[in-house]
Amino acid sequence: MKVAVFLPNWIGDAVMATPALRAIRRRYLGAEIVGILRPYVSGVLEGLDLVDRTLIHDPRGTRPERRGWQFAKTLRREGFHLVILFPNSLRSGWLAWLTGAQRRIGFARNGRSLLLTDVLAPRSRTEPNPVIDEYLRLAQYLGCRNLSRRMELATLPVDEQKLNQFWSKHDSRWRHDGVVCLTPGGAYGAAKHWPAESFGTLAGRIAGELRKTVLVLCGPSERDEARAIVRAAKHPRVISLADEPPSVGLTKAAVKSADLLVTTDSGPRHFAPAFGVPVVTL
Repeated sequence: MKVAVFLPNWIGDAVMATPALRAIRRRYLGAEIVGILRPYVSGVLEGLDLVDRTLIHDPRGTRPERRGWQFAKTLRREGFHLVILFPNSLRSGWLAWLTGAQRRIGFARNGRSLLLTDVLAPRSRTEPNPVIDEYLRLAQYLGCRNLSRRMELATLPVDEQKLNQFWSKHDSRWRHDGVVCLTPGGAYGAAKHWPAESFGTLAGRIAGELRKTVLVLCGPSERDEARAIVRAAKHPRVISLADEPPSVGLTKAAVKSADLLVTTDSGPRHFAPAFGVPVVTL
């Protein structure tokens, strides 16, 4: 049996999908499970055994085999028996239909019900509705039992090595005294931001009053903000990853080793609970 799982398009949602993915993995032990995901999400599940392999879908990318009809043909050739949709988009429903799978399961949103064979009624958006629970509803519909809300992540040895190489450039005592990670930025621009000056003030107080090293994490678009936070902190034990090649794997390794994560409402905030690290979300 071959199962396709269309994974969420956001990093944080991909982490919140891991409990459902674990349940699906247990339910279909003998199946080949293929994760279909966006390129920037690919690093989230690395190190876990939740899927056997992945197919990258990049509808706005430059590689034709990852988008449009060429990607649809690739899905068709796979010969999937079951397709599970975590995203609610019409595009994912259309791609699921094009696979030719006998069963295509997802929520009835965005007018795609006719493209699916098994349609779940979505819960009202006017009430609090954690996406982690919606994903588990899909797993429960498939017959999965003993469901858990525990998220999980893993790191690769190469990412742990990169983090160790970064720390080797600094005083070894800084890491051993404990590290607090800060994560600025987030999708949807300023709506989820906290000013760099405020982050800098907080970082300086953590370093000066708590005597912890502060490591500012950042994605490719947040490097300048990370540097601004370091400048605003005015403390030698406030440093950043702004000059390191950005990667989800390196961010995971940094969060995993931290004493605390202070973050905006961004995808990496979900890394902390998956690794059992305390988190404060602004």
